[in-house]
Amino acid sequence: MTKIFRQCSYQDVVHRFRRLLVNSTFIVGCIFSLQTGPAIAAPPPMTMTVDSDGPNQEAQNNNSQDDVLGFMSGISRSSAMLGDMWGLRPWLGQYGMTFDLEETSEVLGNVSGGIHQSADYDGLTQMDLQLDTQRAFGVYGGTFNVSALQIHGRSLSADNLGTLQTASGIEGDRATRLWELWYQQKFLDSDRLDVKIGQQSLDQEFMVSQNANLFVNTMFGWPMLPSADLPGGGPAYPLSALGARLRAKPTDSVTIMAGVFNGSPVANNNGDPQQKNPSGLTFPTNGGALAIAEIQYAYPALGSMVSADESETLSRTYKLGVWYDTENFADQEYDNTGLSLANPASTGNPLMHHGDYGIYAVADQMLWHSEDVDDRTLNFFTRAMGTPETDRNLVDFSMNAGLTLHEPIFGRDDDTFGVGMGYAHISSRAAALDKDMTYFGTYTPARTGETYVEATYQYQATPWWQLQPDFQYVFNPGAGTLIPGTSQKIGNEAVIGLRTNILF
Repeated sequence: MTKIFRQCSYQDVVHRFRRLLVNSTFIVGCIFSLQTGPAIAAPPPMTMTVDSDGPNQEAQNNNSQDDVLGFMSGISRSSAMLGDMWGLRPWLGQYGMTFDLEETSEVLGNVSGGIHQSADYDGLTQMDLQLDTQRAFGVYGGTFNVSALQIHGRSLSADNLGTLQTASGIEGDRATRLWELWYQQKFLDSDRLDVKIGQQSLDQEFMVSQNANLFVNTMFGWPMLPSADLPGGGPAYPLSALGARLRAKPTDSVTIMAGVFNGSPVANNNGDPQQKNPSGLTFPTNGGALAIAEIQYAYPALGSMVSADESETLSRTYKLGVWYDTENFADQEYDNTGLSLANPASTGNPLMHHGDYGIYAVADQMLWHSEDVDDRTLNFFTRAMGTPETDRNLVDFSMNAGLTLHEPIFGRDDDTFGVGMGYAHISSRAAALDKDMTYFGTYTPARTGETYVEATYQYQATPWWQLQPDFQYVFNPGAGTLIPGTSQKIGNEAVIGLRTNILF
């Protein structure tokens, strides 16, 4: 690595990086010139193009000269619907860049329960541009990333369901917005240390269960507890925050991550956080800080070998983490004079508490591996998070768990079937406020908890196109809240839908 850095002077590196930043800013500006107009979770992960000389180049070579559209020949074998994008991907590859575009669209509807029954369409377009600094200008181990989101459609959870754990991980306020803008640099032999600096969405790296990525419900991505308790829902889709993340691999099996970020993804925590920063182009540094740390153990380690006489190892990954936010948090029951917020004599200004924290654990465990079919596996996952700070948090415990079966039908080696569940528990202080409301004359059921189950099947139609029918059932929606304008609780909900993912 020392040799590589000697090829460029410090001034050259700085000059080239500045030029890269200016060019990237121009690209982002072009994207946001198309702007047209709540959800807190990770959207479906994008499959990044590894190299423009790889599968996309092969698809280009297979394209017929008589093909007016330029990508229809060999489309069923291409890793992306548009192949090399009429030469754009190979051209970007010459400068160390990869560009990916993915559309997720879905129709979800509740056939029973909820505030009322109907269906909504919602969609998400993800755009991602990455630059490899070694291929671009000879500096090893650097990656520059900029991504944007175009969110369209309506939110079934807001319109019909009234749930805490929203039905879809792509729901959000309609907008075209910057998502992430960061630079990552690797260090040491075997890249055992790397640092990422810039605008980041924590749900891309922290608290992640790989097996949970299959599901549609929001809370299989960014969990319910930080969604409800952190300012602005925390720096997670479709929001992000400025900060720095350090990742180290002291051994092949152990990974340690730690980061410090702005305490809130928005400067003003009053109101809808997505509306406070609708374009994603404000970068607040006011307020407190959010610190997070996570240790991971994976077995077998990446790159390990299995002996010829040894049975296939049942792989697993375990994670343990903690976060602490130094911002101020409002009490869930009392005002700044010690009266209940439900009391007519209350000032209406909640008692403020300094700081908040949570602890979480994640487990991904392979349970079974077919001896006859390599890709056929059964996997279990679970994630739990809790906080003892019940006075300042709406939710004090949340968890997810589920099973995924890869290749559920022989010959469908890219299909996956999954069943999962989620649970969120309302803190005792928040439930006490509900009782106070009833005591002072406004009937309000004391909230308890909300549970949902989900069954889904992801069908790989082509390498670039997935179809995913989905079913969810929600028990005690909103943890026991009333239908607006009535004294009747929201009924249990059956939600059905179809999602499609297309990688362009």
